[in-house]
Amino acid sequence: MRLLAAAALLALPAATAAAQPAQPAMAGMHHADPDKTANGGLKVPGWSARFDRPAAKPEQVSFARMGKGLHVTAGPAAIYYDAQAAAPSGNYTVAAAFTQMKAPAHPEAYGLFAGGQNLQGDAPSYVYFLVRGDGKYMVKHRANATEVHTIVDWTASPAVKAAGADGKATNALEIRVMADSVRFVANGTRVAAVARSEAGAMAGAAGLRVNHNLDVHVDGYAVTPARR
Repeated sequence: MRLLAAAALLALPAATAAAQPAQPAMAGMHHADPDKTANGGLKVPGWSARFDRPAAKPEQVSFARMGKGLHVTAGPAAIYYDAQAAAPSGNYTVAAAFTQMKAPAHPEAYGLFAGGQNLQGDAPSYVYFLVRGDGKYMVKHRANATEVHTIVDWTASPAVKAAGADGKATNALEIRVMADSVRFVANGTRVAAVARSEAGAMAGAAGLRVNHNLDVHVDGYAVTPARR
């Protein structure tokens, strides 16, 4: 897999244990409006979105509470995170179970991110772990608004549940940030890992990533102390 060699591409900025101070909103960055009543938009107070495309608008997605979980009906690709939560540091696990509700027109991916820095600025940085309906996963690092490094390219794994004939699939994903490594886990099975020394401090915001035109339900999203 040549994972460590690929990981050398990472150039994460220095991170601190505390959440970043508030910054002016930049293009592509949007906050939830609790008063929004239209079908689209960010409807979970405290949560923010950072879109890949600066011209994207929150009305092009729906990010809302549904039951005990979160539901994302995506247009443009974006990350979503609780901007009011303290950024995790040290050893921690980001976890959630994702259910793809229907098949997209093209293979698209969903999953988690961690180590988020400068998410409101013009050079966002984070590591993300995604799966898609064909049973493949990948790991990448976004270095800024335009530069993305591939750590693990799309790889088939029996640990990743492929979508059925109805387009549905449920995958429980984790990013485990440990003292020695950052581990990427699908349905209880570690599918990839990179040395912590190569991945950077990994202190920073964590959350969800949902790519283009997906309908995804998210259950059990949590950031907790790391477990092995």
